[in-house]
Amino acid sequence: MSARAYPTRMRVSERGGSGRRTPHAGQNPRAPLQVHNSESIPNHMPTAYAAAATVAAYLIGSLSFAVIVSRLMGLNDPRTYGSGNPGATNVLRSGNKAAAVLTLLLDALKGFLPVWLVAQFGGRFGLGEGSVALVGIAAFVGHLWPVFFRFEGGKGVATAAGVLLGINWMLGLATLATWLIVAFFFRYSSLAALVSAVFAPFYQLLIWGGGPIAITVTVMGLLLIWRHSANIQKLLKGTESKLGQKAAAAPPAAKHDTHHGHGHHRHGAKR
Repeated sequence: MSARAYPTRMRVSERGGSGRRTPHAGQNPRAPLQVHNSESIPNHMPTAYAAAATVAAYLIGSLSFAVIVSRLMGLNDPRTYGSGNPGATNVLRSGNKAAAVLTLLLDALKGFLPVWLVAQFGGRFGLGEGSVALVGIAAFVGHLWPVFFRFEGGKGVATAAGVLLGINWMLGLATLATWLIVAFFFRYSSLAALVSAVFAPFYQLLIWGGGPIAITVTVMGLLLIWRHSANIQKLLKGTESKLGQKAAAAPPAAKHDTHHGHGHHRHGAKR
């Protein structure tokens, strides 16, 4: 069973008055009262609300903060050096720790915020646990394939952490603790992410049970592993970069060239 319940808000009263339930004439006053939703919602509206929330979550997830922060701070596009991945770990390879931390926090926030909003306020619109799970996977997919950046996104570690924290803070903290332990002892961000991606679904299933949330956590874990396929090969060959290690060919901060024929960024092969 999930650690958080997402009930539709209802009001029940046995006393008379506006909006309150009283027995009909001839009805046994001790008979169980029927519970009515105090906020009547047409049957089709929860589906529309869920669809709107899912699209909004995908668009929020599509904000590639590694690229946005790098541009605002005068750094090179993270897709042009290191692993080519637009994520906090690759931004760290530029040598700018502030940019990396800001990227990490914003990537996590864009996963947390849509999920938290639906979990906290979706009940009044008929949105339950299934909608929370759908919004979570939408924000995560938005980071992987962002519509605003030609569908060239990151690997989703920070965003997945934000989604887990929004769904269930205990699940999120357990997964983050797993990441920190592996990263501390082995100094490989990719290895920490892979181990966390495997453990998170087991935490959910063993402690809180199955359901839509378990499906979302499992799908995110599988996508994380798939997005780290190149890192897995490097780990096996012993060529994977460790945490804090600068990119071998990280170029200096680039100015946007306005000369003809030189205004296009060349995105290195990643992924």
